[in-house]
Amino acid sequence: MSSVEEVSDALNGPLVFRPPGYKAPKRRHRFLRQIINDEAKRVQLKQQQAHDPTLITYQSLAAPPSLKPIKTYCDITGLPTNYKSPHNQLRYYDKECYDIVKHMAPGVDQQYLALRSANVVLK
Repeated sequence: MSSVEEVSDALNGPLVFRPPGYKAPKRRHRFLRQIINDEAKRVQLKQQQAHDPTLITYQSLAAPPSLKPIKTYCDITGLPTNYKSPHNQLRYYDKECYDIVKHMAPGVDQQYLALRSANVVLK
């Protein structure tokens, strides 16, 4: 019986979520002069980088091409897919999209391919 009384007394009293010795951290505010100086340093570094191509920063690093395969998306729904129509090279997500793609007019499929810059222009 004492455990039930202790629980009810604890719930009726004030709920303490922080330890008794907790102190809020002091927030450091930056003065306007400090912000302007930091921005001036950033601009100066960018100018140095323009004159000195050997200076390496995060903005100047050139990454090699990715080894991961390119993600492909359905031309109709925009969902990720691995399927491509053999008739007109449109990508489709499932059977319903394939039925739409299969019965598409020749001009319409070229418009869909033009949206992803994959259309073939015949002269």
